[in-house]
Amino acid sequence: MSEDKEKKVNDAQDSQQFDLNDDRRVKVLSPGALVAKRFFRNRMAVVGLVILVAMFIFSFIGGLISPYSQDQLFYRTDMQSKEYASVKENTDFRYVNAPNQEFGSILQAQVFLAIQKQAETFTYKSVNYTLTKEGDDFYSIAQGGTTLGLAFKDIVSEAEKGITVSYDDQFAILKAYSNKQNEIEYKGSKYTIDEDGGVFKDGKEFGYVSPYIVNAAMNDVFLTREFKEELVEAVTNNGAEFKFVGEDGVEYSYDLKLNPASNVWSVLQEKETKVYDTYSFPSKTHWLGTDRNGMDMLTRLMYGGRVSLVIGFIVEAISTVLGVIMGGISGYFGKWVDNLIMRIVDIFYCIPSMPIIIILGAAMDAMRVDPTIRMVYLMLILGFLGWPGIARMVRGQILSLREQEFMTATEATGLSVSRRIFKHLVPNVIPQLIVSVTMGLGGTIITEATLSFLGLGVKFPFASWGNIINDVNDTFVLTNYWFIWIPAGVCLLTTVLAFNLVGDGLRDAFDPRMKR
Repeated sequence: MSEDKEKKVNDAQDSQQFDLNDDRRVKVLSPGALVAKRFFRNRMAVVGLVILVAMFIFSFIGGLISPYSQDQLFYRTDMQSKEYASVKENTDFRYVNAPNQEFGSILQAQVFLAIQKQAETFTYKSVNYTLTKEGDDFYSIAQGGTTLGLAFKDIVSEAEKGITVSYDDQFAILKAYSNKQNEIEYKGSKYTIDEDGGVFKDGKEFGYVSPYIVNAAMNDVFLTREFKEELVEAVTNNGAEFKFVGEDGVEYSYDLKLNPASNVWSVLQEKETKVYDTYSFPSKTHWLGTDRNGMDMLTRLMYGGRVSLVIGFIVEAISTVLGVIMGGISGYFGKWVDNLIMRIVDIFYCIPSMPIIIILGAAMDAMRVDPTIRMVYLMLILGFLGWPGIARMVRGQILSLREQEFMTATEATGLSVSRRIFKHLVPNVIPQLIVSVTMGLGGTIITEATLSFLGLGVKFPFASWGNIINDVNDTFVLTNYWFIWIPAGVCLLTTVLAFNLVGDGLRDAFDPRMKR
């Protein structure tokens, strides 16, 4: 009896192991599991999937845990030569208006011509003007007995900050100086001029006269007479460097550079300046260095991947939706509907996509479209131009499927046309659709990167792999700062390659004729 029991148990186990109604066996034989099994047998496809997962983690999670934002600027302190002042020997006439009088540039030109002709009067717009020589290279201009202004070459400067040289002061000082007078009284004030051109007004130091124009680069900087005189001496000796001991007892050094075109000397001073930390090499603070705007390259790379991937998926989603709708309608109805839609597809194939995108990008540049809105427009344009290929593929699949028995059954049961197309025909096209979309993602990312590289795609402050690589337009950056463009190029290359590997793997897995 024990042997019979053992035999029955073994028979039951064998029947259980090979029972076709067993849930585990049905699960093993399911189409999804078979596709997954075929896909994961393809080692290259698995490598591509791992790369894509890594890139998604790097782009979407990496940006969240990064201590920096994509548009955060970093600075460093540099010693830079900045213009402190400028010096020029004045050889041209300068003009000043009398109080409450107009003495414009056109009239000044007429005065200059009259001086060249040594004329005492001249006419402009039927108005007579009088030109009076007050001294050497010093003239007054009047009209009808009213003085309009002065023309002169020597410059009157104030001795101390806060002193204002008025029109009357200039007239009195220049009249005395041009006529080599030591003293002059004018409108109740007494002016004294020493041999060095120093001017005293009513016994107090007031200013000085010089043929040189010395201006500070910053409005809040006052240049003393001593500084100007020593600077002029250095310039007249054609010196390359100028040193001056300031009121604080510190000796300051300045570089002198002559601009031959304008004959103006620039006085340059080295100062500690806060500047963008541009093109700094990889360090503990910035693992991949910084770009030309002083932004962290690793963070920009993360956010750039996010933008490039999002644009790729949205563009493919738009193209897929349009392609499935148009291809599904064309393939199911056939006849004139099919002819009409296919001719539209032919028209889209004839459109030169890249020139149109470049023209639209240039137009958006001219209109200064906001970077966020520009990115939306870019996705819509690329998606709208990319659907014809998907429409043709869907149409071809539906043409072969619509005559099969299951479609006859759906028609016999009275299902609506939309349900027949989108519930029964389109799902049978999904395997080919997935393959097409997966392989198309790589091409879309390349297109976006190309446009951004040309400056017509994603704009600052947003980052994308394309506009990061845009820095290689500068040969110096290309040859000296590898960390700017190589990481972005590697990310772009590996991501597109991974999409192609996954697409090949899915194509092989969905093909029932593949035997692996």
